[in-house]
Amino acid sequence: MPTIQTKDGVAIYYKDWGKGQPIVFSHGWPLSSDDWDAQMLFFLNHGYRVVAHDRRGHGRSSQTGDGHDMDHYADDLAAVTAHLDLKNAIHVGHSTGGGEVVHYLARHGESRVAKAAILCAVPPLMVKTPANPNGLPKEVFDGFQTALAANRSQFYRDVASGPFYGYNRPGAKASEPVIQNWWRQGMMGGAKAHYDGIVAFSQTDFTEDLKKISVPVLVMHSEDDQIVPYVAAGPLSAKLLKNGTLKTYKGFPHGMPTTEAATINADLLAFIKA
Repeated sequence: MPTIQTKDGVAIYYKDWGKGQPIVFSHGWPLSSDDWDAQMLFFLNHGYRVVAHDRRGHGRSSQTGDGHDMDHYADDLAAVTAHLDLKNAIHVGHSTGGGEVVHYLARHGESRVAKAAILCAVPPLMVKTPANPNGLPKEVFDGFQTALAANRSQFYRDVASGPFYGYNRPGAKASEPVIQNWWRQGMMGGAKAHYDGIVAFSQTDFTEDLKKISVPVLVMHSEDDQIVPYVAAGPLSAKLLKNGTLKTYKGFPHGMPTTEAATINADLLAFIKA
């Protein structure tokens, strides 16, 4: 398996397919690069080079016990892009991966980057604070950690079969293969990484990061996102970005890159080509 070694000795697994302008995908919690299958095949067939890695502690990367924070996530992404010498890249991040992309751009600069897109992403800040009154109470995320520690397998099954893909909505038709694939990806990773990752995605404040970014960024978010609520995320990120464009969807779930792949892929392609 292709991997790179980080400065702190973590093996990061990555996929690198095709030739052409690179599109780099950063996945959500607690998944892996496999969650981008629909996008990677689509853009590969449109002449792009597609790259995706498994975040540390996730998928096929090392199940290290530490470094599960946005600084390390961004640094690991930078290590992959440097190893592959990617230039003029488009970075696409979903959920926690959107936070990773934003922090990477702010922390490592834009010299290798042409554009970015963040989908149902955690920035600017998920947790509720006096300055972020529309965020979710910290108790929500504490509950995630409690459920994970008690029975990770059941917790992941409940997330995938319920709010992540909107299968808990009236009239929704759940896809068992989609649910099982989410569960499979989650259970491949390490419990410690996923437990710590809840703090990383919920309590990291990306406000200043967003202000630093100057490349064009497409912010894609659904009003019916049950994981990262729209009101505290997409519109605020778009306003903080120097060159941000907000694309709002109605009725799409948090996992829209999977369930609404045709629409998402077409919109991403139009943004990349613009």
